[in-house]
Amino acid sequence: MKNLLLLLVVLSGTLGLAQDKTNNIKGKVTYLDTPLVNAEVRVSTSGETVKTDTEGKYAVAAAPGQIITYSYPSMRSMEIVVEDVTRILNVELTPEVNQLDEVVVSKTVLKSQKEMREEYALNKNIINTAFGFIDKETTNFSISIVEGKDLNPIGIDIATSLQYAIPSIKVERIPPINPVATIYLRGASMGMFPAIYDVDGLVMREFPFFLQVENIERVAVLRGLGAVVKYGGAANGGVIVINTKGANYYNNNTQVPNDLARLKGNIYDGGALASEKLEGDKPSYLTRLLASETEEEAKNTYREQIKIYGSSFYYVLDAYDYFSNRWNNKEFADKIIEENNAILKDNPIALKVLAYTYQAEGRLEEANDVYKEIFTLRPNYAQSYMDIANSYRELGEYQKAAAIYARYGYLLEEGFLRAEGDLGIIMERELNNLIALKGRELLSKRELKKLVLDDEFDGTRLVFEWNDSEAEFELQFVNPEGNYFKSEHSLLADADRIKDEKISGFSSEEYHIDDSIRGVWQVNAKYFGNKSLTPTYLKATVYHNYGSASQRKETKLFKLSLRNVNQQLFTVTNLASVVSN
Repeated sequence: MKNLLLLLVVLSGTLGLAQDKTNNIKGKVTYLDTPLVNAEVRVSTSGETVKTDTEGKYAVAAAPGQIITYSYPSMRSMEIVVEDVTRILNVELTPEVNQLDEVVVSKTVLKSQKEMREEYALNKNIINTAFGFIDKETTNFSISIVEGKDLNPIGIDIATSLQYAIPSIKVERIPPINPVATIYLRGASMGMFPAIYDVDGLVMREFPFFLQVENIERVAVLRGLGAVVKYGGAANGGVIVINTKGANYYNNNTQVPNDLARLKGNIYDGGALASEKLEGDKPSYLTRLLASETEEEAKNTYREQIKIYGSSFYYVLDAYDYFSNRWNNKEFADKIIEENNAILKDNPIALKVLAYTYQAEGRLEEANDVYKEIFTLRPNYAQSYMDIANSYRELGEYQKAAAIYARYGYLLEEGFLRAEGDLGIIMERELNNLIALKGRELLSKRELKKLVLDDEFDGTRLVFEWNDSEAEFELQFVNPEGNYFKSEHSLLADADRIKDEKISGFSSEEYHIDDSIRGVWQVNAKYFGNKSLTPTYLKATVYHNYGSASQRKETKLFKLSLRNVNQQLFTVTNLASVVSN
């Protein structure tokens, strides 16, 4: 990607990312809907600490970028990154130690080697060793696992990267006698036993200096007697297990791709509800609008309601959608947006919904204008770059789209932006796809020959985006045979991921459906809520025949408001069988 950026654009200057604004934040801390009294709410940097009152309520001041930590005895602490729009944070804590259910589980929770091998690509708690796969969640000895993407490639060798990524690692070098690193997991004062290394099943005593950080998939550190028993006395100092990319993924030696929906034999029970069966999902004002028999009656109802609900952007956007799609009156719908612009502007959460709505309606120029507004409000959000670049691409302005991707890459390399998690992969895929399909309009033949793009898969690509970074939900993908795969986006499932998303400023994820086996996939969602107890809008972009000359895409928009109910979103027809993230 770096070479391509140099071909496209050269930028100079800096981007000011400082945020001087302070938000007054309030909310409630609970457990199972019960207020937690005297729960501690602490703001990073400033160190300001407050306690919740008898109703579990609190109020605190914090600036965007700061972290608020919620803690209570016997409860798991929770960290939330403050954003520009953060005003209300209602937090529900969970017990530190989960007690066993009264019912005895009759089926073993231990996974077979075959199950772990198949889950390796998805489950970051699994590491492959010389003695088989190990699951961090079920092993009886201490193990720490770090993803390769979380290792900083800057340093003398991978020992430097490991030193900053894994606690209690000590790296010794004795140049010029022995410039190669020696790693101690317990410190030089505890027996002077160095760690040994297990690289893709090959056990060695010497540090594997020949490995590059870019080629590492996963690293695990094994400590304790369990490691010694498996590796013998040589492991007295612990074991560092290194899995390289491509060497540990499941291969069933057939041409049939691995279907993650089948990993645990999950059978879909058909329990997801269609939108028309979701009772209580629609606010009362929308129910009344939908009951209007004529357009004029609906307009009169709107004129009454706007006096009551005019301060809510949810109402304004619902009213726009109603008149735009129910009565196909774009002029009146646009007038609603124009007259209530004050409630939308300067609010990136509301503006995102408007942009999503325009895209779903095919009003691409209007969507582009809104994305420009969001970019102005959030120039330090990685999502802003992807949204505006993709919007320009939808308009056929490929040079502008490529320039935005290039600008993002430049700011990333210079350290003005951060890219935690998977966003870098998504952004690079977007750029690669643009060049693969429109490269002749962007680069010369000589530049195209020099360019090496990553191989793309054949099939359908699904990209999900959400307007509120506090949103927590679960996506369920049901394959043509009735098995399902689930992906949960929540603080409980992966707090580090949520934190990384907010620090980087992105709210999107992608899934791939391979086209080798055709059929109908169903996509469902279960909404867990957000910290302000308001609805969240989920946009799904479906890319059919992804990466081919016949690639096409469609945009779908869903309003999630009813909590803890599995609901049907859409189906992907005559495509695919494999879901992976």
